[in-house]
Amino acid sequence: MTATASRAAEVLSRPFALNGLTVPNRIVMAPMTRMFSPGGTPGEDVVSYYARRAAAGVGLIVTEGTYVGHDSAGQSDRIPRFHGEDQLAAWAKVADAVHAAGGKIVPQLWHIGMVRKQGQPPYADAPAVGPSGLRMDGTEGTGKAMTQDDLDDVIDAFVESAVAAERIGFDGVELHGAHGYLIDQFLWAGTNRRTDAYGGDPVARTKFAAEIIAAVREAVSPEFPIIFRYSQWKQEAYDARLAETPEELEAILTPLAAAGVDAFHASTRRYWIPEFDGSDLNLAGWTKKLTGKPAITVGSIGLDGDFIGAFTGQGSPLKRIDDLLDRLERDEFDMIAVGRALLQDPEWAAKVLADRFEDLAPYDAAALKTLS
Repeated sequence: MTATASRAAEVLSRPFALNGLTVPNRIVMAPMTRMFSPGGTPGEDVVSYYARRAAAGVGLIVTEGTYVGHDSAGQSDRIPRFHGEDQLAAWAKVADAVHAAGGKIVPQLWHIGMVRKQGQPPYADAPAVGPSGLRMDGTEGTGKAMTQDDLDDVIDAFVESAVAAERIGFDGVELHGAHGYLIDQFLWAGTNRRTDAYGGDPVARTKFAAEIIAAVREAVSPEFPIIFRYSQWKQEAYDARLAETPEELEAILTPLAAAGVDAFHASTRRYWIPEFDGSDLNLAGWTKKLTGKPAITVGSIGLDGDFIGAFTGQGSPLKRIDDLLDRLERDEFDMIAVGRALLQDPEWAAKVLADRFEDLAPYDAAALKTLS
């Protein structure tokens, strides 16, 4: 264990340049919805929650998903928003606290699309919107297929939140294009049945995402990093796939990279599972190989069970990270995003970087109930 621990400290402590941002190490806090922001406004408990993890050695924090300023973007009054005077003032406190603790932080900007249930807050009358008005199972939903005006409004909402992030002192932004939410609904053929320029082959299905990225890129400073998170799997469709082959994945990622993405955050349930037959590369590894862009890997890092069990109260035993370090040293990807292990222990990064693996605790789903 000692050899692994020493090697972990060496490999993970290396700084990383992400456009104009230097991240002090390779450890990222993964975005995790917490629902501790009543009225969509993070309080002092949220400030402390993120600052504790920065103080304990997390190099880059990606916040929980935050709703952009579009009425149909969300469906909870306890999930934070990244628009509105009070909300942005609260987020500025979060950024200041993380910086004071030595970390870097980006908000994850989010629109849930057709996942929204009619009548839910914060805007009960707002309809669910999506590329074709379809639920994740491909059936007709209660929402609507987006018009060009709808598309333009959502693009503007992402831009306004990204500009606000830079203005109030955040270090970049992450655009949530994963897990079956709005942007992903355009990327996936299962929910995108459009016959206009935004639907059809894989390249056409990237048009909406690429337009959001390009608009954000134009509106923020050239050195301000844009991270794009994507996944094969979807909420309620864990076996779904955007791409069955590396060639299909390249067709999807290339327009996004060209639009202005600085790094891709490739979301998987278990980082060690190969993405395509004939190669040991995971999704992040393929992403970096195909685009040449930096890639963040995620998926049960430090734990043996995937996150889905956490939703039903399951814990997870620890898992050694030897293989993860091997992959980092081979430059298959550049950073690691840690989720549940950091919920369980705010000092996870400090313990790993200080060779204190024996002090880590298995994940207990009770960690979801607090902002410890």
